[in-house]
Amino acid sequence: MATTASLHRESFTARPFSSLSFVIKASRPGLWATAVWFYLLPLGRRHVFDTPGFWFGLVYVTLPLGLIIYGWNDIADATIDQLNPRKGSFLFGARGSQDQLARLPLKIALAQVIFAVLFMLFTGPKILIWFSGLIAFTAIYNFPRYGLKQNPPFDILNQAGYLLVFVLSSWLNHAPQLRWPVMLFGALFAMHSHVFGEVMDIVPDRAGGRRTAATVIGAVAAKLLISGMLAVEAILIYINHSDRWITGALAFGAVWFVLDALLLWRDRPYSLRTMQAFMVGWNAIALGSMGWIWSNAVFVH
Repeated sequence: MATTASLHRESFTARPFSSLSFVIKASRPGLWATAVWFYLLPLGRRHVFDTPGFWFGLVYVTLPLGLIIYGWNDIADATIDQLNPRKGSFLFGARGSQDQLARLPLKIALAQVIFAVLFMLFTGPKILIWFSGLIAFTAIYNFPRYGLKQNPPFDILNQAGYLLVFVLSSWLNHAPQLRWPVMLFGALFAMHSHVFGEVMDIVPDRAGGRRTAATVIGAVAAKLLISGMLAVEAILIYINHSDRWITGALAFGAVWFVLDALLLWRDRPYSLRTMQAFMVGWNAIALGSMGWIWSNAVFVH
């Protein structure tokens, strides 16, 4: 009896931690640094660190924004995610049970409502337009059967929705909206990152019958597409901002994916350890460059 009661108490205690762990994983902490990096781009050299709007926005683009974008995606991809070795981790997202996924929409909605009310204090009711746009982009992508995620190349083009992070940052911090070359750079950056995710998921996506740009054109062509996007991003930054460091990093990425496509992995799938190394490396770059991006204000000149 004592043993049974002890096990019951341990199970009851572990349940909230399991639920919290699932919610955090569903928001994909491995992409929080990218969202924060985007959030900071419009704020170069602006002294906003003593304003509550800045901090509320910074918090929002981590877990709450991740929940609606990636949590919704996890609900839509529940079956395929069971085949995906990347899932079930803090880097790449949750692999939820039916019960966990059934409870997730309420948590997603609650997080959005809380921050919508908070943001209205800083922007007024126009923030409702922003949330409407976010919901629209996410719903169109994840709509059952006819969602853009199943219809390349619209699965790639939909990633332009990440530009909403730029808009949110400018509104909350009363900063000018970024110019069109930076907006185009941000859209292409989100798109090439998405295609890379499709390349990493190409085996489980094919096994689950999901159509993505990568499954349709193949891994080699998808990597060359990523290289082309990076090359365009490098040209945009060099012509409009004359920053050799960012241009060089993007050009290096473009060359890397050509080598990957033609000489290194080619159409062979990455191992889980390799994918983890890619993600950890990118997070280190994003975190390490945030202060430099802000202090040099490259994207607001």
